[in-house]
Amino acid sequence: MISRAEQTLFSDWLWTVDRWLLGALALLMVCGLVFGMAGSPPVAERLHLPTFYFVNKQAEFLVPAIAVLVAASFLSPRHVRRVALAVFVVAMALIVAALLFGVEVKGARRWIFGIQPSEFVKPAFVILAAWAFSEGARGRRDMPANFMAILLLPATVVPLVLQPDFGQTMLISLVWGALFFMAGLHWFWVAGIGGAGASAVFAAYKFVPHVRARILKFLEPQSDGGAVTDTFQVDTARDSFIAGGWFGKGPGEGTLKRILPDSHTDFIFAVTGEEFGVIVCIALVSLFAFIVIRGLTDAARNEDPFCRFAAAGLSMLFGIQSCINLAVNLRLMPAKGMTLPFISYGGSSLISLALGMGFLIAVTRKRPRTEVLLDAALDPGAARA
Repeated sequence: MISRAEQTLFSDWLWTVDRWLLGALALLMVCGLVFGMAGSPPVAERLHLPTFYFVNKQAEFLVPAIAVLVAASFLSPRHVRRVALAVFVVAMALIVAALLFGVEVKGARRWIFGIQPSEFVKPAFVILAAWAFSEGARGRRDMPANFMAILLLPATVVPLVLQPDFGQTMLISLVWGALFFMAGLHWFWVAGIGGAGASAVFAAYKFVPHVRARILKFLEPQSDGGAVTDTFQVDTARDSFIAGGWFGKGPGEGTLKRILPDSHTDFIFAVTGEEFGVIVCIALVSLFAFIVIRGLTDAARNEDPFCRFAAAGLSMLFGIQSCINLAVNLRLMPAKGMTLPFISYGGSSLISLALGMGFLIAVTRKRPRTEVLLDAALDPGAARA
């Protein structure tokens, strides 16, 4: 045991972090390895790789992910903003580079140097948007904070649309809209943003062929202009839950995962349903819900405007991404290619999520009043507030 009286960096961190949130994230990472052992072997065998290739790779990715999460959780709010700005600039530069020189996969240029930079844009974007909205809420007159927050959205999503990556675009836009609403701006602007979002969806449906195909597959599974559409993945995912029932077939006993192409990434929740059953799926969803509710509760209790906006935004980012993946697995919305946080296989996704959760733990840490005042003194806008 470490005494509360000890004045070391680690002891201060241990007694100020939300240990329930940290424990839930650790449990989620362990679940990712367990469910990865169920969903990834068939994919590895189809690719003529060792049976547990993806499980071993996921375990390797967990090492830097945990290091990133812990390191980010030690940051002060001021340093969180600085790190987020650096990550955002580098990630956006890599997105532009991917558009010009990246490898095209399934009709999109999202990868360069073996990473997907759009994954790292998400937590950095939320921090920057939270900072801009919090400054606007403080009423700073020496900087156009609200204008900067509004400008940040198109500056981020336009390169994502050019990739194209409509899933990440939708996710970022939803979180930004939620922060916009939290900032207390006029309902006229909220309605205008909603209309702009609906117009963007219609334009994507009208002018982007693969978006139109996905929507048609979802609305009319048996027809697409007279042709039979390919709904194999979503149909197989749905059948996995039916086959698993309440208690599942047992670890390693699933059969539908052998014909499900993305059983280790986008549809790992369906594999979980077949092998572990609906009860385990409900428990997993409850774990996601606990993390989101815990983050939002910590945000509501925080007196610092930036920390409040950042914690709420990061919690919503985590929750909305989870909901999108779960909805696709349950055939409640068209496929988006969105990973299930800490469960789906993927190095870029895992490390970026760890960075986002590290930021969340950092901005929700209990800080002494003197530290809050010092941070305010170093931030002119906060000092005036």
